[in-house]
Amino acid sequence: MTNPERQETICAIATPPGIGAISIIRLSGPDALTLCESVFSPKKKNTKITRSATHTIHFGTILKDEELLDEVLVSVFREPHSYTGENAVEISCHGSSYIQQKIMELLISKGARHAKPGEFTLRAFLNGKFDLSQAEAVADLIAASSRSAHDLALQQMRGGFSKKISRLRTRLLDFASLIELELDFSQEDVEFADRKALVKLLNEIKEEITRLVSSFSYGNVLKSGIPVAIIGKPNVGKSTLLNAILNEERAIVSEIPGTTRDTIEDTIVIHNYAFRFIDTAGLRHSSDQIESQGIERTYEKIGQAAVVLYVFDVCDAGLTPFPPQPPVPPLQLERGPGGEAKKFILIANKADLLVETPAHLKDLLEQECIFISAKRKENINLILERLVEVVGEMEIQDTAVVSNIRHYDALNGALKSVEAVLDGLSAGISSDLVTVDLRTALYHLGEITGEITTDDILGNIFGKFCVGK
Repeated sequence: MTNPERQETICAIATPPGIGAISIIRLSGPDALTLCESVFSPKKKNTKITRSATHTIHFGTILKDEELLDEVLVSVFREPHSYTGENAVEISCHGSSYIQQKIMELLISKGARHAKPGEFTLRAFLNGKFDLSQAEAVADLIAASSRSAHDLALQQMRGGFSKKISRLRTRLLDFASLIELELDFSQEDVEFADRKALVKLLNEIKEEITRLVSSFSYGNVLKSGIPVAIIGKPNVGKSTLLNAILNEERAIVSEIPGTTRDTIEDTIVIHNYAFRFIDTAGLRHSSDQIESQGIERTYEKIGQAAVVLYVFDVCDAGLTPFPPQPPVPPLQLERGPGGEAKKFILIANKADLLVETPAHLKDLLEQECIFISAKRKENINLILERLVEVVGEMEIQDTAVVSNIRHYDALNGALKSVEAVLDGLSAGISSDLVTVDLRTALYHLGEITGEITTDDILGNIFGKFCVGK
């Protein structure tokens, strides 16, 4: 690490703000052990933090000029066997915000600096503990709100995705090196890189990158929660359905049309998957300016949703046209946020009020329409089961799934460069022009794992982390 700032010893509270039984304060850097020893009084005589073996825990007190601040446990981690790859210490103190603040002030007075967001993980990356995509997975793991998001982040943090990208880059780099070598012998008209083998390799890499790019829609919804838009005309029971799904009175329910003026969102976990339900304004033509804005937002949410629940009143004898179709541009109903096919589910509500068989019952059954009573919370489980099935239909068998927008953009850049190389080879362009596109493809793949990076990229990534991680 050449940056002087990265030679400093940093400290931060690693546990969430608030009062709890225990809080952890982290120290990392060249002076972490010495600094800790200067404020720590061990209960066991002759114990020295600077001489302690790695991964040992010591009981004692933190003192400030003979004033007792707290009884603590000190965990010692010696380089390179720590999270950051540096000498590090974790002080487990009581969760009082006063105690935390006093210990932090003491450490800073002794020469430590308050860590920036993500600085511990940044140092781990710079010290080679893991690559950039694995570092980003740490933040995803902390933010995971469902088992599927947890599993995805954990798999990426363990390097499954990184290894695939590194293999692709290594294979491409080998051929790029041979073509670069040809340029050194351009006067002798020699060819070190077999063009047929290169085309074969490029097609294999193109296929692999295309698959990774296409996995983003699945990976992103697992990470952020599957967006489910509940849409329909006014007074068909959309808000009642949202309340029934969430099992709480989240949305206002009224017989007055146009009650929902804005979108209402909430997330629940169903069978390990997070679903983000969005109740929307009723779809109709309205002269009310505020309601019209709500309807406009409904159109936006439909476009962003991966799944659309179209709710209609099954008792409405005047359903035309049939099958029921919402007044939404077809593209919004056909394609999800990542360009994937959007899932559209028909929900026939108010089934408890039926006094005769619906005229279009056969058509509804053929379309796998789900009959429910949102008011009585009847058959809500059928909707939830269908949603879980939808996620199963989206699943990709390969363990490497893209869930990060930065990785997605870099892969798209690499894909365009690989296609440009293939086009150039087909057109018989010179080797020096081929290498330009090859270098660009290598650059984009290197961006993902951090083999190629800049301080701006690192600042953007780690600045979004929580302090203490």
